[in-house]
Amino acid sequence: MIDDPFRKLLPRYTKTVIDFYQTLGLTPNHITLVGLAFSMVAAFLVTQGNYWGAILVWWLGRLADGTDGIYARQTGLATPFGAYLDIVCDMLSYSIMILAFAAIHPDLAFWWQVILLLYVLCITSALALGSLQEKVAFNSSDNRGLRLGAGLAEGGETGLAYSLFLIFPAYIKPLAWLWVGVLMTTVIARSLLARTLLAKSE
Repeated sequence: MIDDPFRKLLPRYTKTVIDFYQTLGLTPNHITLVGLAFSMVAAFLVTQGNYWGAILVWWLGRLADGTDGIYARQTGLATPFGAYLDIVCDMLSYSIMILAFAAIHPDLAFWWQVILLLYVLCITSALALGSLQEKVAFNSSDNRGLRLGAGLAEGGETGLAYSLFLIFPAYIKPLAWLWVGVLMTTVIARSLLARTLLAKSE
């Protein structure tokens, strides 16, 4: 929900970051992997009880994730494999954080499993809808290497949810339930959108 406007705004303010990447001789795929590495460090910090450190490192990783594609497009280095690597690393990043939360809140084990299941449904619905929209020539402003169907829960919302988990650990149970509701709403809404949009092409 918040990713699309942010994705349109971010390229205006990333020149310094892109120049830094080029100075270091990094490729867009390197940046994608750096973002994954930050996520892994954030997950480790969660398990160590360093919640504020985890938030900082997590968002540094999201900065890398948000600029790898911009870097690729601006330098003519965008590749299909880069798009593939980006989405795989994203899902690994989101999932490894859930494993970290499960480690420190084992009493909510069932709900962490539900969240991981809903992640599978969310990414499946996003990729399926995006692919089918492309087949029926659905107009979209999405300039990513892989077209994803929009939804209530995307990368930005996931980061906000994780930040709330860490800032308000005493309320982790209702926050986890709320996140489950957001994810379920995303899957249902995408399914209804798919039925509406794709039925027109039948």
